[in-house]
Amino acid sequence: MLFFGNNPIPDGVKFPSSGSDFFDNAIRNADLFIHPDDVKLMKKTYSRDVILKNLEKEGHYTVPFRTLIDGVIEHMRCFFIMCDDRKHIVCCLENIENEIRKSEKKERELQSARRMARMDELTGVRNRNALKEYAAELDGMIKSGKIEHSFAIVMCDINDLKLINDTRGHSFGDEAIQRTGRLISDVYGHSPVFRVGGDEFVAIIKGRDYEHRDELLSMIRKESLENKRLRSGPVIACGMALFDPARDKDFDSVYNRADSRMYEDKTSLKSERITDIYGNRGELDKPITDERKWLLDSMYGALLTVAGGGYVYLNDMKYDYSRWSLSLIDDFGIVSEYMYHADRIWFGHIHPDDKAAYREAVEAVFRGDGEVRQLRYRARRQDGKYVWITTRCFILSDSDGKPDYFGGIMILN
Repeated sequence: MLFFGNNPIPDGVKFPSSGSDFFDNAIRNADLFIHPDDVKLMKKTYSRDVILKNLEKEGHYTVPFRTLIDGVIEHMRCFFIMCDDRKHIVCCLENIENEIRKSEKKERELQSARRMARMDELTGVRNRNALKEYAAELDGMIKSGKIEHSFAIVMCDINDLKLINDTRGHSFGDEAIQRTGRLISDVYGHSPVFRVGGDEFVAIIKGRDYEHRDELLSMIRKESLENKRLRSGPVIACGMALFDPARDKDFDSVYNRADSRMYEDKTSLKSERITDIYGNRGELDKPITDERKWLLDSMYGALLTVAGGGYVYLNDMKYDYSRWSLSLIDDFGIVSEYMYHADRIWFGHIHPDDKAAYREAVEAVFRGDGEVRQLRYRARRQDGKYVWITTRCFILSDSDGKPDYFGGIMILN
């Protein structure tokens, strides 16, 4: 017998170095060092007839097994080779523990890579690739008529994620995405959740989650509305569609229906935001155009960059549409970062004793008494307390000399 590497048979095991019957000795000594779970297999595969039959057919024969010595398990490989004279057999015993460990490590790494390829790195939920595989499996069952369970698809979308990224930074946007992923995963704890886009998630609900689908969807909407009211987290639009065997011939038909309902909810949330801003004022006379909105955002970004602190605001006077610092929104309880007729809303926060002076100073700016004018007055914070504010405001005119933009910086005193 030849040994490859270290002698795989420990010193404490008395294995005869010679004998009249190799096969009989191997079987009789198997209990001394072979793992109990492998002894039966070894006795069967070490049969003279089995070995000779395989050698006649293939020219070689391999038997893997495990040893168990003093509680330590190691992997071994025994292989036989027929000599050219067809009268002798070479038996080789090799310790393959390192080979097995490397193989297991490689398999773990491969499985980890497969999981990573199907997992969204930011949120830890499954990704678009995983959804494609899951959808293909469901699609096959639907088309073959072999689907055995009911399911529904819930589409979720984070409102104004681009705005969050642009105004508060991508780290803040990433946090909103992570919080959304956690919320959906917690609510649908028995169903797979996927992130399929920058701001979109999909849950394919089944089992217990399917039975309580309406209640669970209401939980997400309730949490979202509370976040909207308190400005404490992501606002999420949702849409749900149930698989109907009589109607749906493939996965996409359910998916598209859920997607449409999500966008209906998204539109509704935006409408609610506009209603919140205007109160009972009624419909807008002249909504701002996309081009002017883009110009306002660009100029606001530049103003915010050079301000060096304080609350920044900028108003498009042609549409009476303005954008205000998020910190001011939070500190003073203003309903939205973007507002029509914001002067009416902000005027309600000014101390009654300062309103006349404030109005006079603003009118002076519009009369052209000064391109930049400083105002000082008291304004009511969200907690009801009045604080002193110094404001430097300015007018930008168009090519005809008409007021085009009104903006400024507010500093707490």
